[in-house]
Amino acid sequence: MVFLLAEVLRYSARPTNSFHFFSGVMFNRMAVISMKYRAEYFALRGFSALVRCLPRQAALTLGRRVGRLLPRVMRSRYRLAVENMRMALPELSPSEIEENVRKNFEHISICSVEMLRLDMLKPGENDIDRYFELSDLHHLEDAIALQKGVIVLTAHLGFWEVGQFVFPELGIPFDVVAKPLKNPLSDRFVENIRTSFGSGVLNSRKGARRILKSLQEQHVVGILLDQHISPPGSVVTEFFGRKAYTTSAITTLAMKYQIPIVPLFCLRQEDNRYKIWAEEMLLLSNAGENALVENTQKLTDIIEVAIRKDVTQWFWMHRRWRVKPDKQRDENT
Repeated sequence: MVFLLAEVLRYSARPTNSFHFFSGVMFNRMAVISMKYRAEYFALRGFSALVRCLPRQAALTLGRRVGRLLPRVMRSRYRLAVENMRMALPELSPSEIEENVRKNFEHISICSVEMLRLDMLKPGENDIDRYFELSDLHHLEDAIALQKGVIVLTAHLGFWEVGQFVFPELGIPFDVVAKPLKNPLSDRFVENIRTSFGSGVLNSRKGARRILKSLQEQHVVGILLDQHISPPGSVVTEFFGRKAYTTSAITTLAMKYQIPIVPLFCLRQEDNRYKIWAEEMLLLSNAGENALVENTQKLTDIIEVAIRKDVTQWFWMHRRWRVKPDKQRDENT
């Protein structure tokens, strides 16, 4: 969620293209990178302080206005989002795509503000009823009752960071799998917000062992399955009619240990409340030589259906489709 803000800060903190000499000595490249990270971090802290001192609605309005400016600042990301949506939703006209992408940048910016204010939610004081509409959570309860841990299947859709508050508030032990930010200062700051209610963050680069350990401890583990993962740790799936690499690690884990998977998503509503819903529990069969690919495709299809409920709230600025045309036919064999 904070990726968008980090991108803005990275653009503003870029060093010049050439190194300068002072007293005949070139500045050390690592020192420049360190200064850049510090600049990003202090800008993040400053913006965070601003949105945290404002009332919630004023902070979200500011987030929307920042989002309207971002296409001018992040032009390459804007072009990528337009191209991704154009290819994924060919039924939309160019003007509809432009409008949707504009709303998408506003939405991601609003939710970045929400993320920076996440730890301001108040446990036990009805904030969960004030800001969230929960439905069909009995599917999650059914999966928890199996006592095998639960994988929550979700995506970069709506306010996807919300689980760090909602699950602990419901008394459910929760961990989320996340990729660290490149800037270690910003990453530590964001992780402190994410874990402020007692949930954990599992580094996606550390492999499946930590995920399995968390599941064996009867935790619910949130996994976002909608981003590109390069092979060999992925299989080719079809996503919005185009081939894309999708991680196979989670499918393998669920099949091998018969861990229940519960799709769960969150969408922002017009009044800036959030609708969270769970879907029917899945127990993936490991029968058949194509089970891994078929099950990963099944999970990808579930995510696509959820995104289509409001295409302006998915992370279109990500390079999701990277399967080269010459590899699309036989990649999974």
